[in-house]
Amino acid sequence: MPRARDIGIEIGVLPTGPTNSVLDVAGVGLGHTTLHRDEPPPPDGRGTARTGVTVLVAAEDAYPRPLSAGGAVLNAAGECTGFLTAREWATLETPVYLTSTMQVGRVYDSACRIALEQHPGVADDVVIPVVGECDDSFLNDCRRMQVEHEDVVAAHRAALESRGGSVAPAEGAVGAGTGMSCLGFKGGIGTSSRVTPSGHTVAVLLLTNFGERTRLTVDGVPVGRRLPPVEEPPRPAGSCIGVVVTDAPVIGADCARLARRIGLGLARTGSTAHHGSGEIFLAASTTSRTDRDGAWEDGPRVAGRALDELFEAVVDASEEAVLNSMLTAPTTTGRDGNVSEGLDPERLEELLRGH
Repeated sequence: MPRARDIGIEIGVLPTGPTNSVLDVAGVGLGHTTLHRDEPPPPDGRGTARTGVTVLVAAEDAYPRPLSAGGAVLNAAGECTGFLTAREWATLETPVYLTSTMQVGRVYDSACRIALEQHPGVADDVVIPVVGECDDSFLNDCRRMQVEHEDVVAAHRAALESRGGSVAPAEGAVGAGTGMSCLGFKGGIGTSSRVTPSGHTVAVLLLTNFGERTRLTVDGVPVGRRLPPVEEPPRPAGSCIGVVVTDAPVIGADCARLARRIGLGLARTGSTAHHGSGEIFLAASTTSRTDRDGAWEDGPRVAGRALDELFEAVVDASEEAVLNSMLTAPTTTGRDGNVSEGLDPERLEELLRGH
């Protein structure tokens, strides 16, 4: 399936990194476990599974050397464990795990087990893993606990193995994005990156599950209003979890400002952050670090007006990540025969040319 740039959609003026993904930030990895099952309901089977786990590893040594981090909330009808401590201490010390709403507990438990296996000192110090969620119950049977510990371990392992990769990671209906829908079409996992004039790389990872079809906007073109109306069954309110990673040395308060800019990128695509949606964002710097006692390592910092190019990068990469999450996701049929239609790239190209 094509990404936005494959069909001539170039958001903004800043160049992308080599893979146009979070893998463009040194040391960052992204892995998925996709659960796509069609079985009878219990006790003979596990029902319809359209769900999974996605893991973002910002740095393998994040526990002994926590990353500078910050967070922002556009609308809080969602959950992200570890978010409060990341904002309070301005640090990130675990991978970021993404999954569906009803699987948060299972993924959190596995994230703790993984942390203990990698760093025995966690038992004496205690960490709160970051686990974010969106509601995939339109396509996924969330009455069944579909995710197992081995699924989380596999996604984490895949994230570690992907670091330094030269090919963009899988997007769309993979991992946590398997059962998600966005702006009236199939959504899921999307990512994009930008390289700033000063040479820093800024990348965004999104789990997209928000919005209405009529509001879909692509590079300023009101695509949703130019598509024929369709009758659809009611869908859950939706949400979007967003993560910014950058190699720019940015302190926690300014990481929070970076995170907040994700909302501007979502708005460009048609989001209004409606009442029942949870837009929760984090940002972390891989080059601004502390020790376990909270002492910051010495080094330069990007601050003040120098942040403007990072803000621009976040907004543009967020907008493009939404489009990538939709263009790479095929039409998916889930529980009770519910269908989330894939965004047709040829039809989209036609509408953009007409504009």
